[in-house]
Amino acid sequence: MPRKPCTAGWDDGRVMRIVAGSAGGRRIEVPPRGTRPTRERVRESLFSALESALDLSGLRVLDLYAGSGALGLEALSRGAAQATFVESDRRAARLLRRNAEKLGLRHVRIEQTTVAAALAARPREPYDLVLIDPPYAVDSAQLNQEYGLLVTHGWTAPESLVIVERPVQSDEPRWPEPLVVSRHKNYGDTVVYWAVHAGPDAALDDAIE
Repeated sequence: MPRKPCTAGWDDGRVMRIVAGSAGGRRIEVPPRGTRPTRERVRESLFSALESALDLSGLRVLDLYAGSGALGLEALSRGAAQATFVESDRRAARLLRRNAEKLGLRHVRIEQTTVAAALAARPREPYDLVLIDPPYAVDSAQLNQEYGLLVTHGWTAPESLVIVERPVQSDEPRWPEPLVVSRHKNYGDTVVYWAVHAGPDAALDDAIE
């Protein structure tokens, strides 16, 4: 069941920590309402699997429905070269910027807009890793359209990896070609899907299985 939004003020935000890397152990603020941050246990397991499957160093990362920025900031802490965050809520975007500055992480770009509006444009170059952790209220039909924009507007390229976190009771993603699901794993009431942009040489190490 979707969580009810918290009615606390923005001064009552929660905190969580970056798990590993250059900012490992450092705390970040989490918006008190309207977002559903990836639980630390899930994030730790996800990034452990990612680092077993590929080298994060130098990757371009796109964090959609970014909220506090926990996923993209974790990637930067572990060596990603650059991260773009898309968050529509003005206050959440401001908090995200504070988190990045507090951690001393560079090469951060924050777009305060909807995911659909951001993906309607074309990027200068594709991203290597796309992280998507939408609020439960975002329905599957909307997300399926946005997966399509990732591909048709050039946000991904062969070997790009797309990670999506959803509640277990939600519909499975309808992946547009050439995105191919390579893995999914349940974490209690949450499921995480991995999809790779298939191409002639696109392959992930068996470590993600």
